[in-house]
Amino acid sequence: MRRRTKALPLSLSLVLLLTCGATTVTAEAAETVKRTAECQGDWLPATPAAADIMAGKVDFVGLPPVRVDKDVNWRTDPYRNRSWSMVFHSLRWMGRLVADYETSGESAYLARATEIAKDWVADNPRGGGGAKASPYAWQEHPIALRAPALVCLSKHVDAPWLSKSLAEHATVLSDPRRYEKGHNHGIDQDIALLGIGCRYKNTSWSNLAVRRLTETVKLDVDSQGVLREQAPRYAIYVYERLKVAMDRIEECGRKVPADISRRWESLEDFISHSTQPNGFMVPIGDGGADVRPVGYTHPKKTVRVFGNGYVYGRTAWDDPASAFYSIRFGPGLKYHGHEDHLGVTYYAQGRDVLVDVGFHSYENNPYRRWTMSPQAHNTPAVIGAAFRARTATTLSGSSIRDGRQSHRLTDRAYGVPRTRSVLVNHEQDVMAVLDTVPRGSRVGNVWHLARELSTVSNTGGRVVVKDRTGWKATLVQLSMPSCRPVDGLRVVQGLQNPYQGWVSPAYLRKQAAPAVLSPTSENALLTVVVPGVDNPAVSCSGGKVRLETAKGPVSFRAAGTGLS
Repeated sequence: MRRRTKALPLSLSLVLLLTCGATTVTAEAAETVKRTAECQGDWLPATPAAADIMAGKVDFVGLPPVRVDKDVNWRTDPYRNRSWSMVFHSLRWMGRLVADYETSGESAYLARATEIAKDWVADNPRGGGGAKASPYAWQEHPIALRAPALVCLSKHVDAPWLSKSLAEHATVLSDPRRYEKGHNHGIDQDIALLGIGCRYKNTSWSNLAVRRLTETVKLDVDSQGVLREQAPRYAIYVYERLKVAMDRIEECGRKVPADISRRWESLEDFISHSTQPNGFMVPIGDGGADVRPVGYTHPKKTVRVFGNGYVYGRTAWDDPASAFYSIRFGPGLKYHGHEDHLGVTYYAQGRDVLVDVGFHSYENNPYRRWTMSPQAHNTPAVIGAAFRARTATTLSGSSIRDGRQSHRLTDRAYGVPRTRSVLVNHEQDVMAVLDTVPRGSRVGNVWHLARELSTVSNTGGRVVVKDRTGWKATLVQLSMPSCRPVDGLRVVQGLQNPYQGWVSPAYLRKQAAPAVLSPTSENALLTVVVPGVDNPAVSCSGGKVRLETAKGPVSFRAAGTGLS
Protein backbone atom coordinates (compact mmCIF):
# COMPACT_ATOMS: atom_id res chain seq x y z
CA MET A 1 0.00 0.00 0.00
CA ARG A 2 1.35 3.43 -0.94
CA ARG A 3 2.13 5.57 2.07
CA ARG A 4 0.22 8.82 2.15
CA THR A 5 1.55 11.92 3.82
CA LYS A 6 -0.58 14.70 5.16
CA ALA A 7 0.10 18.17 3.76
CA LEU A 8 1.48 20.63 6.29
CA PRO A 9 -0.13 24.06 6.50
CA LEU A 10 1.86 26.62 4.52
CA SER A 11 2.88 28.57 7.61
CA LEU A 12 4.19 25.44 9.39
CA SER A 13 6.02 24.33 6.23
CA LEU A 14 7.80 27.64 6.11
CA VAL A 15 8.74 27.44 9.77
CA LEU A 16 10.34 24.05 9.24
CA LEU A 17 12.12 25.21 6.12
CA LEU A 18 13.43 28.34 7.76
CA THR A 19 14.94 26.58 10.77
CA CYS A 20 18.07 25.60 8.91
CA GLY A 21 19.82 28.92 9.43
CA ALA A 22 22.45 30.26 7.04
CA THR A 23 23.17 28.97 3.54
CA THR A 24 24.96 25.62 3.61
CA VAL A 25 26.05 23.10 1.03
CA THR A 26 24.77 19.66 1.99
CA ALA A 27 27.27 17.05 3.11
CA GLU A 28 26.28 14.82 0.21
CA ALA A 29 27.23 17.50 -2.28
CA ALA A 30 30.43 18.37 -0.46
CA GLU A 31 31.76 14.82 -0.62
CA THR A 32 30.28 13.01 -3.61
CA VAL A 33 28.02 14.96 -5.90
CA LYS A 34 24.95 13.00 -6.82
CA ARG A 35 23.09 13.61 -10.05
CA THR A 36 19.45 14.44 -9.44
CA ALA A 37 16.37 14.23 -11.65
CA GLU A 38 15.56 17.81 -10.63
CA CYS A 39 18.82 19.13 -12.11
CA GLN A 40 19.51 16.84 -15.07
CA GLY A 41 16.51 18.20 -16.92
CA ASP A 42 15.35 18.48 -20.50
CA TRP A 43 16.16 22.18 -20.50
CA LEU A 44 19.93 21.78 -20.44
CA PRO A 45 20.64 21.87 -24.22
CA ALA A 46 18.91 25.25 -24.52
CA THR A 47 21.02 26.99 -21.86
CA PRO A 48 24.40 28.75 -22.18
CA ALA A 49 27.53 26.76 -21.40
CA ALA A 50 28.74 26.86 -17.80
CA ALA A 51 32.11 28.31 -18.85
CA ASP A 52 30.40 31.25 -20.55
CA ILE A 53 28.16 31.90 -17.56
CA MET A 54 31.18 31.86 -15.26
CA ALA A 55 32.87 34.35 -17.61
CA GLY A 56 29.86 36.64 -17.33
CA LYS A 57 28.37 35.98 -20.76
CA VAL A 58 24.87 34.70 -21.49
CA ASP A 59 23.13 34.21 -24.82
CA PHE A 60 19.45 33.40 -25.28
CA VAL A 61 17.05 32.77 -28.21
CA GLY A 62 19.85 32.99 -30.78
CA LEU A 63 20.74 36.62 -30.02
CA PRO A 64 24.38 37.70 -29.43
CA PRO A 65 25.86 37.17 -25.95
CA VAL A 66 25.26 39.76 -23.26
CA ARG A 67 27.62 40.70 -20.43
CA VAL A 68 26.29 39.91 -16.95
CA ASP A 69 28.18 41.36 -14.00
CA LYS A 70 28.80 39.61 -10.70
CA ASP A 71 26.04 41.78 -9.23
CA VAL A 72 23.39 41.07 -11.87
CA ASN A 73 21.31 43.95 -13.21
CA TRP A 74 17.91 42.28 -13.43
CA ARG A 75 16.46 45.13 -15.46
CA THR A 76 18.82 44.25 -18.30
CA ASP A 77 16.84 44.22 -21.55
CA PRO A 78 19.42 44.72 -24.33
CA TYR A 79 17.28 43.71 -27.29
CA ARG A 80 13.83 44.87 -26.16
CA ASN A 81 12.87 41.28 -26.83
CA ARG A 82 10.22 39.65 -24.64
CA SER A 83 11.51 36.14 -25.28
CA TRP A 84 15.03 37.13 -24.20
CA SER A 85 13.77 38.71 -20.98
CA MET A 86 11.54 35.73 -20.21
CA VAL A 87 14.47 33.31 -20.51
CA PHE A 88 16.72 35.64 -18.52
CA HIS A 89 14.28 35.63 -15.59
CA SER A 90 13.58 31.92 -15.86
CA LEU A 91 17.02 31.33 -14.26
CA ARG A 92 17.44 28.15 -16.26
CA TRP A 93 20.94 29.40 -17.01
CA MET A 94 21.59 29.40 -13.28
CA GLY A 95 20.29 25.83 -13.18
CA ARG A 96 22.82 24.92 -15.86
CA LEU A 97 25.58 25.69 -13.37
CA VAL A 98 24.04 23.39 -10.77
CA ALA A 99 23.60 20.60 -13.32
CA ASP A 100 27.22 20.93 -14.41
CA TYR A 101 28.30 20.96 -10.78
CA GLU A 102 26.61 17.58 -10.43
CA THR A 103 28.49 16.15 -13.40
CA SER A 104 31.86 17.79 -12.79
CA GLY A 105 32.06 18.32 -9.03
CA GLU A 106 33.26 21.88 -9.71
CA SER A 107 32.25 23.70 -6.52
CA ALA A 108 32.71 27.12 -8.14
CA TYR A 109 29.69 26.36 -10.34
CA LEU A 110 27.48 25.79 -7.32
CA ALA A 111 28.82 28.89 -5.58
CA ARG A 112 28.08 31.10 -8.58
CA ALA A 113 24.62 29.55 -9.04
CA THR A 114 23.87 30.34 -5.42
CA GLU A 115 25.03 33.94 -5.88
CA ILE A 116 22.84 34.42 -8.94
CA ALA A 117 19.73 32.95 -7.35
CA LYS A 118 20.19 34.81 -4.06
CA ASP A 119 20.72 38.06 -5.94
CA TRP A 120 17.56 37.49 -7.99
CA VAL A 121 15.50 36.84 -4.86
CA ALA A 122 16.85 39.95 -3.13
CA ASP A 123 16.37 42.27 -6.11
CA ASN A 124 12.98 41.05 -7.32
CA PRO A 125 10.49 41.00 -4.46
CA ARG A 126 6.97 39.98 -5.40
CA GLY A 127 4.90 43.07 -6.13
CA GLY A 128 7.73 44.78 -8.00
CA GLY A 129 9.03 46.82 -5.07
CA GLY A 130 12.53 48.22 -5.30
CA ALA A 131 14.48 50.04 -7.98
CA LYS A 132 16.21 46.85 -9.15
CA ALA A 133 13.05 44.79 -9.71
CA SER A 134 12.13 43.87 -13.26
CA PRO A 135 8.58 43.87 -14.64
CA TYR A 136 9.32 40.42 -16.11
CA ALA A 137 10.27 38.86 -12.78
CA TRP A 138 6.83 37.71 -11.64
CA GLN A 139 5.12 37.16 -14.97
CA GLU A 140 3.43 33.77 -15.09
CA HIS A 141 5.76 31.97 -17.53
CA PRO A 142 9.10 33.02 -16.01
CA ILE A 143 7.73 31.92 -12.62
CA ALA A 144 6.85 28.49 -14.02
CA LEU A 145 10.26 27.99 -15.63
CA ARG A 146 12.25 29.47 -12.74
CA ALA A 147 10.75 27.33 -9.98
CA PRO A 148 12.27 24.02 -11.25
CA ALA A 149 15.69 25.71 -11.47
CA LEU A 150 15.35 26.84 -7.85
CA VAL A 151 14.19 23.36 -6.81
CA CYS A 152 17.32 22.00 -8.50
CA LEU A 153 19.45 24.42 -6.49
CA SER A 154 17.66 23.39 -3.29
CA LYS A 155 18.94 19.82 -3.74
CA HIS A 156 22.41 21.13 -2.86
CA VAL A 157 21.80 24.37 -0.97
CA ASP A 158 19.86 24.59 2.28
CA ALA A 159 19.05 28.23 3.04
CA PRO A 160 16.12 30.21 4.47
CA TRP A 161 16.05 32.69 1.56
CA LEU A 162 15.76 29.80 -0.94
CA SER A 163 13.10 27.77 0.87
CA LYS A 164 11.10 30.93 1.54
CA SER A 165 11.27 31.93 -2.13
CA LEU A 166 10.16 28.48 -3.25
CA ALA A 167 7.20 28.62 -0.89
CA GLU A 168 6.33 32.02 -2.35
CA HIS A 169 6.61 30.59 -5.87
CA ALA A 170 4.24 27.78 -4.87
CA THR A 171 1.73 30.30 -3.50
CA VAL A 172 1.71 32.21 -6.77
CA LEU A 173 1.59 29.03 -8.85
CA SER A 174 -1.41 27.84 -6.81
CA ASP A 175 -3.36 31.03 -7.45
CA PRO A 176 -6.20 30.19 -9.90
CA ARG A 177 -6.18 33.78 -11.14
CA ARG A 178 -2.65 33.29 -12.47
CA TYR A 179 -3.19 29.85 -13.96
CA GLU A 180 -3.10 29.44 -17.77
CA LYS A 181 -5.57 26.60 -18.09
CA GLY A 182 -5.64 24.76 -21.41
CA HIS A 183 -2.32 26.24 -22.54
CA ASN A 184 1.31 25.13 -22.63
CA HIS A 185 2.11 27.73 -19.95
CA GLY A 186 -0.34 25.95 -17.67
CA ILE A 187 1.56 22.70 -18.19
CA ASP A 188 4.78 24.45 -17.17
CA GLN A 189 3.02 25.91 -14.12
CA ASP A 190 1.88 22.45 -13.08
CA ILE A 191 5.35 20.95 -13.52
CA ALA A 192 6.74 23.75 -11.34
CA LEU A 193 4.13 23.38 -8.59
CA LEU A 194 4.48 19.60 -8.62
CA GLY A 195 8.24 19.94 -8.26
CA ILE A 196 7.98 22.19 -5.22
CA GLY A 197 5.26 20.06 -3.65
CA CYS A 198 7.25 16.86 -4.06
CA ARG A 199 10.50 18.48 -2.93
CA TYR A 200 8.97 19.56 0.38
CA LYS A 201 6.36 16.80 0.67
CA ASN A 202 3.48 19.24 0.50
CA THR A 203 0.70 17.07 -0.95
CA SER A 204 -1.74 19.96 -1.24
CA TRP A 205 0.56 21.54 -3.85
CA SER A 206 1.33 18.33 -5.69
CA ASN A 207 -2.31 17.18 -5.66
CA LEU A 208 -3.41 20.50 -7.14
CA ALA A 209 -0.71 20.29 -9.81
CA VAL A 210 -1.73 16.81 -11.02
CA ARG A 211 -5.43 17.64 -10.94
CA ARG A 212 -4.97 20.84 -12.94
CA LEU A 213 -2.58 19.18 -15.37
CA THR A 214 -5.14 16.51 -16.22
CA GLU A 215 -7.77 19.15 -16.95
CA THR A 216 -5.37 21.31 -18.97
CA VAL A 217 -4.15 18.44 -21.13
CA LYS A 218 -7.71 17.47 -22.06
CA LEU A 219 -8.40 21.09 -23.05
CA ASP A 220 -5.14 21.67 -24.93
CA VAL A 221 -4.90 18.35 -26.81
CA ASP A 222 -8.01 16.92 -28.44
CA SER A 223 -8.82 13.21 -28.83
CA GLN A 224 -7.13 13.16 -32.29
CA GLY A 225 -3.91 14.53 -30.84
CA VAL A 226 -4.35 18.05 -32.26
CA LEU A 227 -2.88 20.82 -30.17
CA ARG A 228 -5.57 23.49 -29.93
CA GLU A 229 -3.00 26.30 -29.74
CA GLN A 230 -3.03 26.50 -33.58
CA ALA A 231 0.71 26.18 -34.16
CA PRO A 232 1.93 22.63 -34.83
CA ARG A 233 5.45 23.31 -33.58
CA TYR A 234 3.99 23.91 -30.11
CA ALA A 235 2.79 20.31 -30.24
CA ILE A 236 6.47 19.34 -30.00
CA TYR A 237 6.92 21.55 -26.97
CA VAL A 238 3.81 20.16 -25.27
CA TYR A 239 4.83 16.59 -26.14
CA GLU A 240 8.24 17.10 -24.54
CA ARG A 241 6.89 18.94 -21.50
CA LEU A 242 4.26 16.30 -20.86
CA LYS A 243 7.01 13.68 -20.87
CA VAL A 244 8.77 15.73 -18.19
CA ALA A 245 5.51 16.04 -16.25
CA MET A 246 4.86 12.29 -16.38
CA ASP A 247 8.40 11.53 -15.23
CA ARG A 248 8.03 13.97 -12.34
CA ILE A 249 4.69 12.45 -11.33
CA GLU A 250 6.26 8.98 -11.17
CA GLU A 251 9.34 10.27 -9.35
CA CYS A 252 6.93 11.74 -6.83
CA GLY A 253 5.57 8.24 -6.18
CA ARG A 254 2.32 8.84 -8.01
CA LYS A 255 0.52 7.19 -10.90
CA VAL A 256 0.22 9.11 -14.15
CA PRO A 257 -3.46 9.73 -14.96
CA ALA A 258 -4.54 7.80 -18.06
CA ASP A 259 -5.97 10.95 -19.69
CA ILE A 260 -2.52 12.52 -19.66
CA SER A 261 -0.68 9.54 -21.11
CA ARG A 262 -3.30 8.96 -23.81
CA ARG A 263 -3.28 12.57 -25.02
CA TRP A 264 0.51 12.61 -24.89
CA GLU A 265 0.71 9.54 -27.12
CA SER A 266 -1.82 10.99 -29.58
CA LEU A 267 0.31 14.10 -30.14
CA GLU A 268 2.88 12.01 -32.01
CA ASP A 269 0.47 11.33 -34.86
CA PHE A 270 -0.34 15.03 -35.27
CA ILE A 271 3.34 16.00 -35.18
CA SER A 272 4.20 13.42 -37.85
CA HIS A 273 1.42 14.51 -40.19
CA SER A 274 2.48 18.16 -39.71
CA THR A 275 5.98 17.37 -40.99
CA GLN A 276 6.86 17.84 -44.66
CA PRO A 277 8.81 15.25 -46.68
CA ASN A 278 12.01 17.31 -46.26
CA GLY A 279 11.79 16.71 -42.50
CA PHE A 280 10.80 20.25 -41.55
CA MET A 281 7.49 21.03 -39.90
CA VAL A 282 5.08 23.06 -42.01
CA PRO A 283 5.35 26.59 -40.52
CA ILE A 284 1.71 27.19 -39.60
CA GLY A 285 0.95 29.74 -36.88
CA ASP A 286 3.79 30.66 -34.53
CA GLY A 287 6.05 27.99 -35.93
CA GLY A 288 9.39 28.61 -37.62
CA ALA A 289 10.29 27.12 -40.98
CA ASP A 290 13.45 25.66 -39.43
CA VAL A 291 11.71 23.36 -36.92
CA ARG A 292 12.72 19.75 -37.58
CA PRO A 293 10.98 17.05 -35.49
CA VAL A 294 13.23 14.09 -34.74
CA GLY A 295 12.35 10.62 -33.50
CA TYR A 296 8.60 10.61 -34.11
CA THR A 297 7.19 7.47 -35.72
CA HIS A 298 4.86 8.06 -38.62
CA PRO A 299 1.43 6.45 -39.07
CA LYS A 300 0.28 4.43 -42.08
CA LYS A 301 -2.24 6.93 -43.42
CA THR A 302 -0.92 9.43 -45.96
CA VAL A 303 -3.96 11.74 -45.77
CA ARG A 304 -5.47 12.94 -42.51
CA VAL A 305 -8.27 15.37 -41.69
CA PHE A 306 -8.04 16.72 -38.15
CA GLY A 307 -11.33 18.16 -36.96
CA ASN A 308 -9.72 21.06 -35.10
CA GLY A 309 -8.54 22.65 -38.29
CA TYR A 310 -5.94 20.81 -40.37
CA VAL A 311 -5.89 18.76 -43.56
CA TYR A 312 -2.60 17.08 -44.41
CA GLY A 313 -1.85 14.91 -47.42
CA ARG A 314 1.27 13.34 -48.90
CA THR A 315 2.12 10.79 -51.54
CA ALA A 316 4.42 8.69 -49.33
CA TRP A 317 6.35 8.57 -46.09
CA ASP A 318 10.15 8.59 -45.88
CA ASP A 319 10.60 10.01 -49.39
CA PRO A 320 11.96 13.59 -49.60
CA ALA A 321 10.79 13.82 -53.23
CA SER A 322 7.16 13.03 -52.41
CA ALA A 323 4.36 15.63 -52.50
CA PHE A 324 2.73 17.23 -49.45
CA TYR A 325 0.00 19.77 -48.84
CA SER A 326 -1.71 21.44 -45.90
CA ILE A 327 -5.04 23.26 -45.55
CA ARG A 328 -6.28 25.31 -42.60
CA PHE A 329 -9.82 25.64 -41.26
CA GLY A 330 -11.57 25.22 -37.89
CA PRO A 331 -12.10 27.42 -34.81
CA GLY A 332 -11.26 31.12 -34.91
CA LEU A 333 -7.81 32.39 -34.02
CA LYS A 334 -6.49 31.79 -30.52
CA TYR A 335 -3.18 31.52 -28.67
CA HIS A 336 -0.43 30.92 -31.26
CA GLY A 337 -2.61 30.90 -34.37
CA HIS A 338 -2.65 33.25 -37.35
CA GLU A 339 -5.51 34.42 -39.57
CA ASP A 340 -4.69 31.66 -42.05
CA HIS A 341 -8.05 29.95 -42.59
CA LEU A 342 -8.54 28.58 -46.12
CA GLY A 343 -4.78 28.87 -46.50
CA VAL A 344 -2.82 26.13 -48.27
CA THR A 345 0.80 25.09 -48.64
CA TYR A 346 2.21 22.81 -51.32
CA TYR A 347 5.47 20.86 -51.48
CA ALA A 348 6.27 18.78 -54.56
CA GLN A 349 9.18 17.08 -56.30
CA GLY A 350 11.43 17.66 -53.30
CA ARG A 351 10.80 21.42 -53.12
CA ASP A 352 8.67 24.00 -51.37
CA VAL A 353 6.34 25.65 -53.87
CA LEU A 354 3.50 27.44 -52.04
CA VAL A 355 4.59 28.39 -48.54
CA ASP A 356 3.35 30.07 -45.41
CA VAL A 357 5.43 33.16 -44.64
CA GLY A 358 6.25 31.64 -41.24
CA PHE A 359 7.02 32.95 -37.77
CA HIS A 360 9.35 35.88 -37.10
CA SER A 361 9.00 36.76 -33.41
CA TYR A 362 6.53 37.67 -30.67
CA GLU A 363 7.39 41.36 -30.79
CA ASN A 364 4.40 43.64 -31.32
CA ASN A 365 5.62 45.43 -34.44
CA PRO A 366 4.19 45.98 -37.96
CA TYR A 367 6.01 43.00 -39.46
CA ARG A 368 4.78 40.59 -36.76
CA ARG A 369 1.24 41.88 -37.24
CA TRP A 370 1.51 41.36 -41.00
CA THR A 371 2.75 37.78 -40.60
CA MET A 372 -0.43 37.05 -38.63
CA SER A 373 -2.77 38.69 -41.16
CA PRO A 374 -4.67 36.99 -44.02
CA GLN A 375 -2.40 38.80 -46.50
CA ALA A 376 0.56 36.76 -45.24
CA HIS A 377 -1.08 33.45 -46.15
CA ASN A 378 -2.28 31.78 -49.34
CA THR A 379 -5.89 32.85 -48.86
CA PRO A 380 -8.75 34.47 -50.80
CA ALA A 381 -10.23 37.85 -49.83
CA VAL A 382 -13.57 39.52 -50.52
CA ILE A 383 -12.35 42.84 -51.90
CA GLY A 384 -13.88 45.96 -50.37
CA ALA A 385 -15.33 44.10 -47.37
CA ALA A 386 -13.94 44.36 -43.84
CA PHE A 387 -12.17 41.30 -42.49
CA ARG A 388 -13.74 39.83 -39.35
CA ALA A 389 -10.98 38.50 -37.13
CA ARG A 390 -11.29 35.18 -35.27
CA THR A 391 -13.94 33.78 -37.62
CA ALA A 392 -14.37 30.00 -37.69
CA THR A 393 -14.16 28.10 -40.98
CA THR A 394 -16.07 24.95 -41.89
CA LEU A 395 -14.72 22.01 -43.86
CA SER A 396 -17.94 21.11 -45.63
CA GLY A 397 -16.69 18.15 -47.64
CA SER A 398 -13.74 15.93 -48.51
CA SER A 399 -13.16 13.24 -51.11
CA ILE A 400 -10.07 11.16 -50.39
CA ARG A 401 -8.58 8.68 -52.81
CA ASP A 402 -5.02 7.41 -53.06
CA GLY A 403 -4.03 9.50 -56.07
CA ARG A 404 -6.41 12.44 -55.69
CA GLN A 405 -8.08 14.37 -52.90
CA SER A 406 -10.49 17.30 -52.88
CA HIS A 407 -11.70 19.46 -50.01
CA ARG A 408 -14.25 22.28 -49.75
CA LEU A 409 -14.17 25.01 -47.10
CA THR A 410 -16.33 28.03 -46.38
CA ASP A 411 -16.72 30.87 -43.89
CA ARG A 412 -18.03 34.40 -43.51
CA ALA A 413 -14.78 36.11 -42.52
CA TYR A 414 -15.71 39.04 -44.78
CA GLY A 415 -19.40 39.13 -43.88
CA VAL A 416 -20.47 37.12 -46.94
CA PRO A 417 -19.66 33.49 -47.76
CA ARG A 418 -16.28 32.85 -49.27
CA THR A 419 -15.70 29.32 -50.48
CA ARG A 420 -12.47 27.59 -51.41
CA SER A 421 -12.23 24.17 -53.01
CA VAL A 422 -8.83 22.48 -53.19
CA LEU A 423 -7.95 19.52 -55.41
CA VAL A 424 -4.60 17.75 -55.36
CA ASN A 425 -3.68 15.19 -58.00
CA HIS A 426 -0.56 13.35 -56.87
CA GLU A 427 0.21 11.29 -59.95
CA GLN A 428 0.84 14.36 -62.11
CA ASP A 429 1.74 16.72 -59.24
CA VAL A 430 -1.02 19.29 -59.67
CA MET A 431 -2.82 21.48 -57.15
CA ALA A 432 -5.98 23.33 -58.21
CA VAL A 433 -7.79 25.90 -56.05
CA LEU A 434 -11.21 27.44 -56.83
CA ASP A 435 -12.23 30.60 -54.94
CA THR A 436 -15.83 31.82 -55.16
CA VAL A 437 -17.86 34.62 -53.55
CA PRO A 438 -21.53 35.60 -54.00
CA ARG A 439 -22.74 37.58 -56.99
CA GLY A 440 -22.14 41.27 -56.41
CA SER A 441 -18.90 40.65 -54.49
CA ARG A 442 -15.35 40.61 -55.81
CA VAL A 443 -12.63 38.10 -54.99
CA GLY A 444 -8.86 38.28 -55.00
CA ASN A 445 -6.12 36.06 -53.66
CA VAL A 446 -2.41 35.95 -52.86
CA TRP A 447 0.13 33.15 -53.40
CA HIS A 448 3.39 33.07 -51.48
CA LEU A 449 6.16 31.22 -53.28
CA ALA A 450 9.28 29.70 -51.76
CA ARG A 451 12.23 32.07 -51.33
CA GLU A 452 14.37 29.78 -53.52
CA LEU A 453 12.16 30.59 -56.52
CA SER A 454 12.56 33.53 -58.90
CA THR A 455 10.28 34.76 -61.66
CA VAL A 456 11.01 33.63 -65.22
CA SER A 457 7.94 35.15 -66.87
CA ASN A 458 4.53 36.64 -66.11
CA THR A 459 2.17 36.85 -69.02
CA GLY A 460 -1.29 35.72 -70.11
CA GLY A 461 -2.42 34.59 -66.64
CA ARG A 462 0.73 32.50 -66.11
CA VAL A 463 3.62 33.02 -63.74
CA VAL A 464 6.63 30.77 -64.33
CA VAL A 465 9.29 30.47 -61.62
CA LYS A 466 12.53 28.56 -61.29
CA ASP A 467 15.15 27.68 -58.71
CA ARG A 468 18.94 27.78 -59.04
CA THR A 469 19.07 24.31 -60.56
CA GLY A 470 16.76 25.36 -63.39
CA TRP A 471 13.75 23.43 -62.06
CA LYS A 472 10.54 25.26 -62.96
CA ALA A 473 6.94 25.50 -61.85
CA THR A 474 3.95 27.34 -63.27
CA LEU A 475 1.02 29.09 -61.62
CA VAL A 476 -1.95 29.48 -63.95
CA GLN A 477 -4.99 31.58 -63.07
CA LEU A 478 -8.31 31.35 -64.93
CA SER A 479 -11.61 33.21 -64.60
CA MET A 480 -14.47 30.76 -64.22
CA PRO A 481 -16.70 29.57 -65.73
CA SER A 482 -15.34 31.20 -68.90
CA CYS A 483 -11.90 29.63 -68.38
CA ARG A 484 -10.24 32.80 -69.67
CA PRO A 485 -6.71 33.57 -68.50
CA VAL A 486 -6.64 36.26 -65.81
CA ASP A 487 -4.71 39.31 -66.97
CA GLY A 488 -2.95 41.54 -64.50
CA LEU A 489 -1.23 39.08 -62.16
CA ARG A 490 1.45 40.91 -60.15
CA VAL A 491 4.59 39.38 -58.72
CA VAL A 492 5.93 41.43 -55.82
CA GLN A 493 8.89 40.94 -53.54
CA GLY A 494 10.19 42.76 -50.48
CA LEU A 495 7.50 45.45 -50.22
CA GLN A 496 7.32 47.30 -46.90
CA ASN A 497 4.40 49.72 -47.07
CA PRO A 498 2.35 47.63 -46.79
CA TYR A 499 4.41 44.49 -46.23
CA GLN A 500 4.19 41.88 -48.95
CA GLY A 501 6.58 39.42 -50.56
CA TRP A 502 8.49 38.16 -47.52
CA VAL A 503 9.11 34.91 -45.68
CA SER A 504 10.73 34.24 -42.31
CA PRO A 505 13.12 31.29 -42.63
CA ALA A 506 13.99 31.41 -38.91
CA TYR A 507 13.43 33.35 -35.69
CA LEU A 508 14.05 37.12 -36.12
CA ARG A 509 14.90 36.64 -39.79
CA LYS A 510 13.01 37.75 -42.84
CA GLN A 511 13.87 37.41 -46.51
CA ALA A 512 12.27 38.78 -49.65
CA ALA A 513 10.38 36.12 -51.62
CA PRO A 514 7.97 36.26 -54.57
CA ALA A 515 4.26 36.66 -53.93
CA VAL A 516 1.67 36.53 -56.72
CA LEU A 517 -1.26 38.93 -56.31
CA SER A 518 -4.36 38.41 -58.41
CA PRO A 519 -6.47 41.27 -59.73
CA THR A 520 -9.95 41.53 -58.26
CA SER A 521 -12.64 39.56 -60.07
CA GLU A 522 -16.43 39.32 -60.10
CA ASN A 523 -16.04 35.73 -61.24
CA ALA A 524 -14.61 32.70 -59.49
CA LEU A 525 -10.84 32.39 -59.64
CA LEU A 526 -9.28 29.03 -60.53
CA THR A 527 -5.59 28.80 -59.67
CA VAL A 528 -3.61 25.80 -60.89
CA VAL A 529 -0.07 25.09 -59.69
CA VAL A 530 1.95 22.70 -61.86
CA PRO A 531 5.41 21.79 -60.49
CA GLY A 532 8.21 20.72 -62.82
CA VAL A 533 6.94 22.38 -66.01
CA ASP A 534 6.98 25.87 -67.56
CA ASN A 535 4.29 25.57 -70.24
CA PRO A 536 1.40 23.31 -69.25
CA ALA A 537 -1.32 23.20 -71.88
CA VAL A 538 -4.72 24.10 -70.37
CA SER A 539 -8.17 23.77 -71.96
CA CYS A 540 -11.77 23.82 -70.69
CA SER A 541 -15.00 22.35 -72.00
CA GLY A 542 -18.34 21.88 -70.26
CA GLY A 543 -16.91 22.55 -66.82
CA LYS A 544 -14.05 20.13 -67.36
CA VAL A 545 -10.46 21.39 -67.15
CA ARG A 546 -7.67 19.51 -68.91
CA LEU A 547 -3.95 19.91 -68.32
CA GLU A 548 -1.01 18.53 -70.26
CA THR A 549 1.83 18.22 -67.76
CA ALA A 550 5.35 16.83 -68.00
CA LYS A 551 4.06 13.64 -66.37
CA GLY A 552 1.06 13.28 -68.65
CA PRO A 553 -2.52 14.55 -68.93
CA VAL A 554 -4.82 15.24 -66.01
CA SER A 555 -8.39 16.50 -65.91
CA PHE A 556 -10.89 17.58 -63.27
CA ARG A 557 -14.28 19.23 -63.02
CA ALA A 558 -14.78 22.81 -61.87
CA ALA A 559 -18.50 23.35 -61.36
CA GLY A 560 -20.14 25.95 -59.13
CA THR A 561 -18.04 26.16 -55.97
CA GLY A 562 -16.49 22.70 -56.20
CA LEU A 563 -13.61 20.80 -57.76
CA SER A 564 -13.66 17.06 -58.35
